Amino acid sequence: MNGFETAPRVLIVDDDPAVCEMLSDLCDVNGLAATAVADGAAMHEALAAGPFELLLMDLRLKKEDGLALARTVRETSDIPIIIMTGKGDEIDRILGLELVADDYLHKPFNPREVMARVRAVLRRAHLLSPRAEPPSAAAASTPARAPIRFGGLTLDLDARQLLGPDGEPRRLTAYEFSLLEVFVQNVNRVLTRDQLLEGMRRHDTDVLDRAIDVLILRLRRKIEPNASAPQFIRTERGYGYVFSLPTDDPARR
Repeated sequence: MNGFETAPRVLIVDDDPAVCEMLSDLCDVNGLAATAVADGAAMHEALAAGPFELLLMDLRLKKEDGLALARTVRETSDIPIIIMTGKGDEIDRILGLELVADDYLHKPFNPREVMARVRAVLRRAHLLSPRAEPPSAAAASTPARAPIRFGGLTLDLDARQLLGPDGEPRRLTAYEFSLLEVFVQNVNRVLTRDQLLEGMRRHDTDVLDRAIDVLILRLRRKIEPNASAPQFIRTERGYGYVFSLPTDDPARR
């Protein structure tokens, strides 16, 4: 973890020099330290020399598959990943991104959107100091929400963070967190896939319906004592899913 003592380090992987320069400059003026590389070999070398707090990667490298590279990183690291995609990328590839990356950006993008996504991902990963971001007027006027506790876990909706029984953060991707947020806001209510999708999109998470089942499987592995016999996220066959709590362990807001 960066610990807020130095600027969070961002590794940019893109074989377009102009994009690398633009993103590097953008990071620099926003208090982030950027390193840019053009291919997978240089990316792995940089990650080994690290540490980095965020990986910002182009999906369409000329000689390599950005999605395959992201998968190799994810196999050995929990570093947050944002992937940049073209609007014409196939649905199956975007689905793959949702299961590997923390977020993705459609090209062409504007600088404000890039930094908003970068800061959101770093904040969720607890790698950005709250001091680095002045609160918006809306945020300042919104009352803080009390944490929700279940099964020894603590869900902080405002910090977008899930803490384990030991108080250590449990890493969730943007999609996993948004899905869990929809569930805890609808305790004991059966939700269809369409309702889950609608709820997630309300939280600015653009998710495909084909990803819901896989996201639920991944979320169960992170919050259930036994993912093969879930006690929180249960399947209601023919209807959808329900987030339920033991009677002796109510969610407390």
